[in-house]
Amino acid sequence: MRSRIWLRGSIFFIINLKLSEPTLTRRLQSLAAFFLISSSALAQWNDTLLRPFVMDHRAGGSSPADVSFLLDGPAGRDGFIRIQNGHFAKAKGQRIRFWGVHITDWSPGSVEIPPREDAPMWAATLARFGVNLVRLHFLDLDSPRGIIDHTAADSRSFDPEQLDRLDFEVAQFKKRGIYVDLNLNVGRSYKAGDGVQDFARIRWAKGLTLYDPRLIELEKEYARRLLTHVNPYTGTAYRDEPAVAIVEILNENGLYLGFHAPTPYYDDELTALYNTWLREKCTPEELRKLRVLASVPEGAPVPRLKSQEAAAAPKERYETEMAFYMDTENRFYENMSGYLKGELGVKCPIIGTADHSHTSSPYPMLASLSRLDILDGHVYWEHPGSPPPLNTPMVNDPLHSTVVQLSRTGFAGKPYTVSETNHPFPNEWASEGIPIIAAYGAFQDWDAIVIYTFEPKREPDWKPYVGDPFDISLDPVRMTEMAAGALMFLRGDVRSARQTVNRTYSREEVLESRLLPRSEQPYYTPGFPLALPLEHSVRIQSLQGPPTKKFTVTEANPIVSDTGELAWSTSPENTGLVTVETARTQALTGFLKANHKVLRNLGAEVTNNFATIVLSSLDGQPLARSDKMLLTAGSRVANTGMKWNYSHTRLENQGGSPSLIEPVAGTVMLRNIEKAAGVSVAALDGAGKPMGETIRATKTAGGWVFPIGVPVTTWYVVSVHRR
Repeated sequence: MRSRIWLRGSIFFIINLKLSEPTLTRRLQSLAAFFLISSSALAQWNDTLLRPFVMDHRAGGSSPADVSFLLDGPAGRDGFIRIQNGHFAKAKGQRIRFWGVHITDWSPGSVEIPPREDAPMWAATLARFGVNLVRLHFLDLDSPRGIIDHTAADSRSFDPEQLDRLDFEVAQFKKRGIYVDLNLNVGRSYKAGDGVQDFARIRWAKGLTLYDPRLIELEKEYARRLLTHVNPYTGTAYRDEPAVAIVEILNENGLYLGFHAPTPYYDDELTALYNTWLREKCTPEELRKLRVLASVPEGAPVPRLKSQEAAAAPKERYETEMAFYMDTENRFYENMSGYLKGELGVKCPIIGTADHSHTSSPYPMLASLSRLDILDGHVYWEHPGSPPPLNTPMVNDPLHSTVVQLSRTGFAGKPYTVSETNHPFPNEWASEGIPIIAAYGAFQDWDAIVIYTFEPKREPDWKPYVGDPFDISLDPVRMTEMAAGALMFLRGDVRSARQTVNRTYSREEVLESRLLPRSEQPYYTPGFPLALPLEHSVRIQSLQGPPTKKFTVTEANPIVSDTGELAWSTSPENTGLVTVETARTQALTGFLKANHKVLRNLGAEVTNNFATIVLSSLDGQPLARSDKMLLTAGSRVANTGMKWNYSHTRLENQGGSPSLIEPVAGTVMLRNIEKAAGVSVAALDGAGKPMGETIRATKTAGGWVFPIGVPVTTWYVVSVHRR
């Protein structure tokens, strides 16, 4: 019954959205796929299977699942992070990757900057889960969230108490080997004392910060005040702090054809800048032709195109205006990067902003951003701001996965970071997200993966539940999977691709790519096979080179990485499965019950339709010879009292404490374990400590078998006793 209701309700909703044809087609395809799996997935929605299981970071400490050995404290002890052979390296040349989280305040009771008394605890917690980078994001919010003094008449003053908290927090991170990524302009709002036109109406001033002189002046002032500030707990100014791995200039910002400023003042300002640029770049004859094409008289300013006019605009007018936006962004980033490095003396690599909008071509923006040190990307699987249907499994849609979307942005010879990604709650298939992005991020040889977000709770007695879509801090599955992801990504358990496929674009292709339909997303490269990033590493070689070559399209199923370690399979029944099979980490994620896949060292027979099981060596040995392993087993997460809407795509009630899980129940088999005399398993509680009696494995013809699911948990430590 639920399947039929979901289908009818969702189609009704989609039709009334009046979506574009490509978007509607994909939504209907997703809906049809969900309908096909829903009958087999009803047990996944059986709320009688849910059991309480909560994370308890304040009770954390010594844990057999501690992976802080992956970190090398203090952060920056050998000097500044630099770029070597297109990747991050420590001062002495050793390659370093970053596995990170944001510290962000969205859930009730969370804080952007923890109180001093809690900072050591939160730093130690993140280290135990393998986090070696924290993206300090919304620092430019008003206190008590950010460091801007909310009592001041302008946004140019720092709150002393908040700044002190930030300094102490950074010192605690540094001590434990956790680097920081400092964001400069993210959520700053302006006040009467700032001298900003229409300050109350422009909110975060997206787009405007790239061209308005006063806003740029304020951006530079903020950067100077923050980066020259001396942290009393480290004795170092942030510009001289080797624990600062990255500085980001803007967050998710950009200009584009059809850009519409929030007030007429800024629209007129941009049009005036455009006409000044035309007089500098165009000959009188070219300028006269543009006026004719725009149907304006001689001497009149050339108006900017509206977004709906772009497709039908004459080529000369369209390409000229696109070139203006690209040049404006170039000048901004060159100027700001020069200011940070030249005048302020910033020593770490710099990001301009992220490739963040996958509903259009990124290449004009990337032409500017690729002139800086690092390329960066953001994407989410079914962001809550997306149109329905939501709550579908990514394993059934590999060609639109976060892996494929994020792979479009990397450049040959430059580090590539993913500074925002997640499978937002309450997606019932979210256990797939972190292991898949960690495995394929390592395969693609990315330099950082940062999950959005970890929200420290202010009160010691905060009741544990998942308080908003992005918070992983109290999510019993996503949080424990962070440790497994750190082992895969930081330790390099998954090898990088054997082959890198580079692609080039002509300048004309870059300009015209913005006119391509959304059906070409995310690559906006006609003929590009979307399975390619799951088979090989992909990079952009040039945006000013020869036109893109033809690619060979394959229809392989499963899609297997060229290392042979990763495989992504789908089926007509929509029971997808991703496998990771390396010497030190092996994983099964997807519809395990339908697939019955057995790996070299790992097998599972579970009652859950959908689950993710990851087995990783904790002692650095191959699984066949490891004495200690981490096993994570995750399925569905919910809150007590949580209620879905009619179509099972959105929440009507977030629910509350305690958080609930659908335990992964059944048996796990360790296979081909050398010289084992016995295997014992400790189920871990939300603090990472053993609970209940030790589980003993039984030797069978196939391997060592032990039950999971009782006691209720999402992670275990497996010990092998040798002969």
